[in-house]
Amino acid sequence: MHYLLLSSCIFILPGCMPVYKKMQATSGNAADLIKFKPIFNSALYKTSVDVAGNHLSGLLLIKNLPDSTTRIVFSNEMGFKLFDFEFSPGGGFEVYSIIKQLNKKSVLLTLRKDFELILMNRIENANLSIHTKNDLVYYVMPQEKGFYYYITDSSRNHFIRAERASKMKTVAQAVMEKYIDGVPDTITISHNTFNFVIGLKRIER
Repeated sequence: MHYLLLSSCIFILPGCMPVYKKMQATSGNAADLIKFKPIFNSALYKTSVDVAGNHLSGLLLIKNLPDSTTRIVFSNEMGFKLFDFEFSPGGGFEVYSIIKQLNKKSVLLTLRKDFELILMNRIENANLSIHTKNDLVYYVMPQEKGFYYYITDSSRNHFIRAERASKMKTVAQAVMEKYIDGVPDTITISHNTFNFVIGLKRIER
């Protein structure tokens, strides 16, 4: 997987233009965004991963725990655990287990940022700024390197997508759709700088 992630970086996809220029600052309330934060009390997803022409599949469990942390566990169809992560609201990240093939710094960083984007764990206390462009509202959360963008329609009543970006280009985007009791039924995470897509479809329990 590590080799595939690195080698696939040569296939640059569309979407790397400086789309964040010419945004207009606007007023707003973080509560307009917080209402879209998923409530992953316990959500099980059938999961597919496509990277550089290779396919992986299995089950992904996302579970909020009483101590406000969130566990994400990915196993294959035979029940073999591929990774087990913990995320905390303050930005903490712990790896409980991961297979050797995935235990690479670049892979861990990519997976951490992808899941942080959809968990929206830090938006309550984040220094958010709010901007508009092309009838969309962008909630901007600065990171150590780059930004997380959470995007709604102009009415701020419909969540469009989330994006990870540098100052000039979109790195990855996440689309969460068909919320049921606060939990998205489908989640798609795609990368713009190399061929890597994670697809999640919720399994009713």
